[in-house]
Amino acid sequence: MKTVNIGGVPEHFNLAWNLTLENNAYKNKGIDLKWNDYYGGTGAMCKALRNGDIDIAVILTEGIIKDIIDGNPSKIVQTFVETPLIWGVHVANHSKFKTSADLKGKKAAISRFGSGSHLMAYINAENNNWDLKKDLNFEVIKNLDGAVEGLTNGHADYFLWEKFTTKPIVDNGIFRRIDNCPSPWPCFVIAVREDYLENNKADLKTILNIINDTTSDFKEIPSIDKTIANQYEQKLEDVQEWLNITEWSQTLISEKTVITVQKQLFALNLIPKIVPYNKLTHKL
Repeated sequence: MKTVNIGGVPEHFNLAWNLTLENNAYKNKGIDLKWNDYYGGTGAMCKALRNGDIDIAVILTEGIIKDIIDGNPSKIVQTFVETPLIWGVHVANHSKFKTSADLKGKKAAISRFGSGSHLMAYINAENNNWDLKKDLNFEVIKNLDGAVEGLTNGHADYFLWEKFTTKPIVDNGIFRRIDNCPSPWPCFVIAVREDYLENNKADLKTILNIINDTTSDFKEIPSIDKTIANQYEQKLEDVQEWLNITEWSQTLISEKTVITVQKQLFALNLIPKIVPYNKLTHKL
C-alpha cells in the first residue's frame, strides 16, 4: 500500500477529507492517505511542500500561487472550494478600534510572512486606500492561539482569519469582528509536489475522484450541518449560513482566475512577475 501525505487547515472546509478517511475510501484503493493538520495555515504548508513533508496540500489560492512563483516546486491540480473565503477583520474585544479605518498604520497579526493572513492584510489595506508601505505593520503570531494571545496582550492590533472559524472566539467575547474582507477569487486549491505528480498520476487521480465524489453532494449528507457544528464547536445557525454560501469544485482553476490573482499580487508588490498559467497548474 502506497503512503501519501496530505496537509490542510483543521477547519470545516476539510471535513470531506475526514469523512472519506474514516470510510477507508483510499485504503480500499490501495492508498494509505495520511492527513496532517497545519495550524499555521498556508505558510506552514508551503514550507512542508518544499521540504517534502507532504505530497499534497489543500491550500489558499493566493498563498500557493505566490510560493510557486517564489520557487516552490509544486503545481495546482484542482480548485477545492470555488467560493471566496470571507475573512473577518478582528480586534481584541476590549480594544478601542471600531472600524477598519481605525486600523490604519496599526499592527496586523499574521501567522507568518507569505501566509493568507499576511496577503489578505494587503488586500484589506488596498480596499481601504491605505499606503501599503507606510500603513502596514506586522507581528508574527504563528496560529489562531497566538492571535488570541497577541491581540489580548496588545502585541498586535488586528487579525484577519476566516470568519466562521473565529466566530466562537467572537461569541466568547475574546475578539470583536469589525469588518469582513472577502478574497476576490476561489479560496482553496489542491496543490501537489512536482516529483510526486510526475510519478504517481494514477494514484492522484484516484484520490481526487474519491474526494470529488464526496464534495459534489456534500450538502446532501444527512445532518451534515449538525456534524460540522459538533465537530468544530460552532453554532448550528452559523454552520447553516456557511453551507449556504460555500460551493466546492471538482475542476482545475481557470487561467483567467490565475491571471487575476497574479495581477493583484503583482500590484501589491508581493510577487516579482506574472508567470504563464502552465507554470502554476497541471491538468490531469
